[in-house]
Amino acid sequence: MGDLPSSLVAELTFAGRTGGPVKALRGFRKSHHSVPDAVNPATLGFLARLCSDELAEEAEALFQAARQALAYKRKDIALEVTSPSAVLSARDFTVELTYSLEEADPARYTVTSTLSALRDLDVARSPEFAGVFARRFSELSFRFRQGTRVEAVIDAVESLDPDTGLSVTYPSDCRDCTLAVEGVDAVVRCNGASLEVVFPRPGAPVELLEAFAAVREAFQLSKPLKGMLG
Repeated sequence: MGDLPSSLVAELTFAGRTGGPVKALRGFRKSHHSVPDAVNPATLGFLARLCSDELAEEAEALFQAARQALAYKRKDIALEVTSPSAVLSARDFTVELTYSLEEADPARYTVTSTLSALRDLDVARSPEFAGVFARRFSELSFRFRQGTRVEAVIDAVESLDPDTGLSVTYPSDCRDCTLAVEGVDAVVRCNGASLEVVFPRPGAPVELLEAFAAVREAFQLSKPLKGMLG
């Protein structure tokens, strides 16, 4: 991971998702409430009221864990909770927790944890940081400074020797492509605007960073790809 510039790491976004049935939220009253059957402003407002206790509790627990593990002082860390979201702003990173309804099944909710603006690689490497965020994130994304053509990515990979360990699959309209990188247990997707690395199981940020470093190393094999990830 040492070959990842801090400026590049600061542009990465980590995400993880959990969830469950809306009726399992503490604010849900079976005798008074109905389970949402659509996603609209009214049902999202309903969810915001239902999840307020869980959100406040989880956000406070994260605040305390980060403050104690990373030895932050009052000026180093702050928490703002406005259901259905909470934002933890720390000296070295920002974390947002957001509750939302699932589009495909509004009777269920999703909690998305997003970590961004990671400013210090040494903090990311520390066991204390890993302890706070263990098994929380399963996706890492990088938004290109300038968009790239998916076709150009496909052509660059297909021009490489198959023995390089980098391969690509894509639909006929080339709206996106999926890259396989030897030694990386993750799905790598490119849609022209961003590169997303999706892992089969959640882990700590340092684990995702190590996989991203391996993807970046594989991209060094091609001049067109090399410029994409800094």
